[in-house]
Order: sequence, then structure tokens, then C-alpha cells
Amino acid sequence: MPQLDVPGGSLYFETDGEPGTPPLLLIHAGVATLRMWDAQIAALAEHHYVVRYDTRGFGQTVSTATPFSDVLDAVAVIDHLGLASVTVIGASRGGRIALDLALDAPDRVRAVAVVCSNPSGFEGESTVLEKALFDELDDLEASQQWEKLLRREVDLWDFGPLRKQEDLDPVFVARAYELALENIEHGTVQAVPIPVEPPAFGRVDAITVPALVTIGRFDISEMLQAYEYLLATLPFASGHVFESAAHLPSVEVPEKFERVLLDWLGEHAL
Repeated sequence: MPQLDVPGGSLYFETDGEPGTPPLLLIHAGVATLRMWDAQIAALAEHHYVVRYDTRGFGQTVSTATPFSDVLDAVAVIDHLGLASVTVIGASRGGRIALDLALDAPDRVRAVAVVCSNPSGFEGESTVLEKALFDELDDLEASQQWEKLLRREVDLWDFGPLRKQEDLDPVFVARAYELALENIEHGTVQAVPIPVEPPAFGRVDAITVPALVTIGRFDISEMLQAYEYLLATLPFASGHVFESAAHLPSVEVPEKFERVLLDWLGEHAL
């Protein structure tokens, strides 16, 4: 099992494809693990060297309750594999890490794809319903009801606040819960991320590499607002809305997501 020792932890990572082909770094969402990209790996690895890892507090990565930098962890993975620079693809909190990486280590990033994410420091407006659902999540975390917390996070994020589970593909529903519950053992050990200063919000216009910004139509309000902000602010951005998905299009509409991503990579010779 490939592990990379870093101060205060050990990062689990996987690679697919041939070293020497264009490298991709995939960073998962906070409601999943690196397994969220499984459906796309075969197609991506056909012409790319695909790297993905579990961030601290997720999946098979081991961490202690010590301060750490998500950006430095990403750089550590890149360095460990001897890669000069990568196209980084991040979902949700993984997208925030991707944008922070592009700003704080620009020489290591060839291009950036952001999936249903917002830049660090971005504060959008939530609906009354969303605020109530977030309050419920806070209460579950405070009472350490880890399994119920993870399930309710899936209900809010993966299904979207305006959709009901019973109206969705049961295969997707089962997979969404499975991905989230892989993180249950991390509930009692909270790694402490050091925020990027200054945050990415307000300075993403300094990212001058090609960018892809995507969103699911049924995602929460803040992510929909962040999509519009990033699309308008990143100098070389193109966008795509997945009309039948919420927060995890790579899992909910995997074929559509794969085609959008491959087309963008091909368009920019990445």
C-alpha cells in the first residue's frame, strides 16, 4: 500500500498510467475519498499519468491532530513522484486546495480544473433551508454522531437540498453513502489544516493557466455562486454545468463528466 510519510501523518496515494505521460493530480471532495474518481481512471490513464491521494482526515491516509498545510501535502506528493508540474483536478474542498496550490506554487501547476468548489475565503449566501441543514450538521458533529453526520452530509451535498433520495438513481445513492462512510474512522482524530493567507478569494485572477470550472445544477447556493465568480474571474476559464447532478458529478453522471474533462484536456494539449 503506497504511503508517503509527511510531518504528522502518512498520505495514501495511487498512480495509474505510464510515468512520462502528461501528469494529472486528482484531489477528492470532503464527502468522499480518492475512490470518487474510480469511474474516470481508465480513460484518463490511457494518455496520462494519473495521481490521486487521500487528504488528511480521509480514506486510508493516517494523520494526527497537528497543524498541517494542504498545499504542502500536495507538493509533497508531486515531489515524491518526481513531477515538475501537474494539471490539478479538485472537487469541492479538493478544488479549494487546487486553487490554493495554483496560487502558492504556480510553477507546479500546468492547469487547474475545479469541480463544484469555491476558493478559500469565499463566502456566499445560503437559503433558509440550507442554513437549517448546516445547523443540523453542526449539532451532529458536536454530539459526535459520526455515522449520522456523514449520512446527512451526503443528503445535503451529494443529493442537493432540493432533491429527495427516492427520486435519484439508487446505484448513485448507495455509492455516495459508501464513499462518505469510508471516512467514519477519522471522526475522533481531527487534523488541523492551516489556512492559506491571504485566501484565494480576491486573487484568483493571478492564475493565468488554463482553467475548467464545473458545477452541478442541484448543488447548494454557495457553490453555484462560486461557480459564477470563478468563471468571471479566472483569466483563462471555461465552464460547464451538469444539469442533472449536484455536488459529485464524477459519481452521479460519470460518463458526462469524463467527456467534459477529456475534451478540456485535449483542447489545451494537457
